[in-house]
Amino acid sequence: MKLQRLAGALLGMAVTCLICTAPAIAQDIRFGANLPMSGPNAEYGELFSSAAAIAVEHANADKMLSKKLVMLIEDSQATPQGGVVAMNKLVSVEKVPYVLSAFTGVSKAIAPVGDKAHVVSVNGGGIGPDLAELGDYFWNVIPLVNLEVLALAPYLVKERGWKKIALLYVDDPAGEAIKKELDIHVPKNGGTMVSSLQVPRASQQFSGVAAKVRESQPDAVFIASFGTQQAQIVKQLRDNGVKQQLVGYSAFSSPTVTQLPEARGALFPTQTINWEGDAVSQRLARDWKAKKNKDPNAYVANYYNAVMVFVKLAQALEKSGQPITGENLLKQRKATGTFDVVGGKMQFLPNGTVSMPLGIYEIDGGAGKLVKGNIVVK
Repeated sequence: MKLQRLAGALLGMAVTCLICTAPAIAQDIRFGANLPMSGPNAEYGELFSSAAAIAVEHANADKMLSKKLVMLIEDSQATPQGGVVAMNKLVSVEKVPYVLSAFTGVSKAIAPVGDKAHVVSVNGGGIGPDLAELGDYFWNVIPLVNLEVLALAPYLVKERGWKKIALLYVDDPAGEAIKKELDIHVPKNGGTMVSSLQVPRASQQFSGVAAKVRESQPDAVFIASFGTQQAQIVKQLRDNGVKQQLVGYSAFSSPTVTQLPEARGALFPTQTINWEGDAVSQRLARDWKAKKNKDPNAYVANYYNAVMVFVKLAQALEKSGQPITGENLLKQRKATGTFDVVGGKMQFLPNGTVSMPLGIYEIDGGAGKLVKGNIVVK
């Protein structure tokens, strides 16, 4: 009898548990975010997740879906190992159909996990060209660095006359990818790579590197790093007598760099976004400024757009009575022509990448001053 009563009690508790948890599951539509929320690149995680959170707020306020939209964030620490741990939790435990990603190395590490589970991963920050080759379930809402260099190289060499380029690049997939593209496109436009200096990812001391840069006598110095390291490179180059023009890629739009006095005048390419051009862009710009007291940059648009792509695909699936799964999201994306997003219309290419107009910006202490816009490269 005691065993029967115990079994009955346990069964009752189990049923109660199911009843308690079922409404929470039924009321939510969830997606994941695999972003660096700690460590030296946490600035990016805060930036990307804040932009995504505004998209969640807007989708819920506008009742775009039948249930509440919820973002589940896991910390990648901006490392491949951390990214895989976070991805496995989002896929296997949380069972989300869609995950935001960032950083080239992390994205390459998590793509096989998503591909095997048929979970979509969407990158809005990594720039390695090989991110276009990670399979149907890996998408990019940011133009990759091959397009950035295609826009930047002729501007530097032909329009500004900076023919001798020195490169400082971090020893990770993003740095290697940028070096490869510069080695191709600077000479194609009549310039020369006078030096290419690799720096360890964990390094924060660059006085010796600065001496080697000075010896190469470049016209411009390209910095291919990210996070606190790229800010330290900028500062220490200037402190050690490197006076030449500084150039970077889209990671230069991070606040750590744009607010650094030594970075003023540095150039970088990124998407051109008219924040006053349409109601969607205006709304994001207004709400971002209200929350952060600063103007938004292209990364803000990317991660807002990444969430809104999910919302619009999920909306279409709900309308047609289909479950919101990775497989169905992929089919719906391929069936959808364009997406109206911040910055205009977005169209995915067959390999899951996007081609968008680019601009070249000058760091001015704010979000950057556009010096050349609407550069279309493919």
